Amino acid sequence: MAESIARDRLPAGGTRLGGPLIVTEDVELLDDLLRLCAAAGAEPEVHHSLPERRGGWEQAPMVLVGDDAARRCRGAVRRRGVMLVGRGEDVPDVWRSAVEIGAEYVLRLPESEGWLVDQIANAAEGVGRPALTVGVIGGRGGSGASTLACALAVSAARAGRRSVLIDGDPLGGGIDVLLGGERAEGMRWPDFAHSKGRVGADALEESLPALHGLRVLSWDRDDCVVIPPQAMRAVLSAARRLGGVVVVDLPRRVDESVAETLAQLDLGLLVVPGELRAVAAAKRVASMAGVILDDLRVVARGPYAAGLDERWVARALGLPLAGELPVDAGLSSAQESDSPPGGDARGPLARFCTAFWERALVPDGAAGHGVGGAS
Repeated sequence: MAESIARDRLPAGGTRLGGPLIVTEDVELLDDLLRLCAAAGAEPEVHHSLPERRGGWEQAPMVLVGDDAARRCRGAVRRRGVMLVGRGEDVPDVWRSAVEIGAEYVLRLPESEGWLVDQIANAAEGVGRPALTVGVIGGRGGSGASTLACALAVSAARAGRRSVLIDGDPLGGGIDVLLGGERAEGMRWPDFAHSKGRVGADALEESLPALHGLRVLSWDRDDCVVIPPQAMRAVLSAARRLGGVVVVDLPRRVDESVAETLAQLDLGLLVVPGELRAVAAAKRVASMAGVILDDLRVVARGPYAAGLDERWVARALGLPLAGELPVDAGLSSAQESDSPPGGDARGPLARFCTAFWERALVPDGAAGHGVGGAS
């Protein structure tokens, strides 16, 4: 069990920093920590007491101090990312020792092993602020949600942001087809169907097809494969850890895997054509998704039935209006050209996406979680 003394996050700079510093003389504890580092893909530096080399303590991405070595680490420079680790029951005065060395967490093995592997891997990857994660859902079939998802990801990549596009709909035909990359080399969802625990963020990104400046996770052309919720959780968490933006194309139904995806979104966009039947269908989709997703917004799409406009659609659904999609031939079907949806930077769809990201992202490209809707 991990017990927190402070809530600050571990040091994070956005680049791979290497493994943790381990300070212990306990052979059995060291064996456990080396095993956990190997599971996290990190190479630690091991010492029996404070490192003699300058900066060894201060510059390590994180520090794991065995409870046998706490006394020898008194007087060390105060820093974040120090954890006091032991095996079995707490030793006497463990909390006093933790305070003396400035430890943020007191961990006991084996109870805290899973949590600690994640922290070691995060520190080794230099995890910073997670990606702004946006889900796109169609209010009815053929609403253009997949095309909008593609255009959002393409526009973000064109602006120089790290961009990952994830196809969350196994019955959608494969979002890579919209990007002209159905034959591109790389892993697809069936390759991750049995993923459990942690998926490395760098390894995930390098394994996916690279199309139009972004990484794409889609389905293959074989029989439909069920992705368990734990696999969906592991893959989405990995995609988000390296920052930038993640766009997920979602189905209209909500099963356990889709629920897991909704739980990881920062906001959702519900694409709704300006028709009464489409609004009625979208209301059912919104009621299901809204149980899990707190921030769901309407993207209205013309042309509109008589008496309707984008504000009427949003009011009818009781949701904030994120914007109005412009009329664009590439919105309703895949474009029969080499240009993906949103690929023409001067086109109406690309301009819509660029304006959306300008509102949704702070100037340095990091995720902003107070995204304002259209007024």
